[in-house]
Amino acid sequence: MSRNLIAILRGLTPEEALPVTECLITAGITRIEVPLNSPDPLKSIEAMAKTFADQAEIGAGTVLEAEQVHQVKVAGGTLIVSPDCNPDVIRITKAEGMSSFPGVMTPSESFTALRNGADGLKFFPASLIGPDGIKAMLAVLPKGTATYAVGGAGPDNFADWIKVGTTGFGIGTALYKPGFTISEIKERAASIVTAYDAAVSANG
Repeated sequence: MSRNLIAILRGLTPEEALPVTECLITAGITRIEVPLNSPDPLKSIEAMAKTFADQAEIGAGTVLEAEQVHQVKVAGGTLIVSPDCNPDVIRITKAEGMSSFPGVMTPSESFTALRNGADGLKFFPASLIGPDGIKAMLAVLPKGTATYAVGGAGPDNFADWIKVGTTGFGIGTALYKPGFTISEIKERAASIVTAYDAAVSANG
């Protein structure tokens, strides 16, 4: 089953890239981003894409400039996630045939992102918007808009977000932090997937 979860691996090193990606895919998380403020992120993305491109959508987070989109493309990434809504980044991402998930917080940013071709909206920081905020925005956004809550959404409150129509989630430190062992990441990934599946079923 395809799950609307994006793993955010901030701080990932190239040495960890393959074992961490493998354990996430095994757990059922198949959309994975390495933020560009991680150590040597393009090297990690290149290794991950080369090995797992047929099993997962691999790409970069914290993408702020158009030139970075090209660098991720060259490394083999197909996913671009940003903390902000930059129309240039969105347009170039789509021109390169990649998936675009810009960061938004308001209706104006949401519509700007969609008009420029975004595949989904990353509501960040979700803790400041809350399920009620997303619910209000979904009343005016085009039907079927993919919405991801990032920052403040996790296993303990997945159901609250899904209940109001949120599509999915970006998960960072609850899943991965520098220093976590593979077995810790495995355990965290499994519990996040279990919680997500239960929340989806409860709101089915």
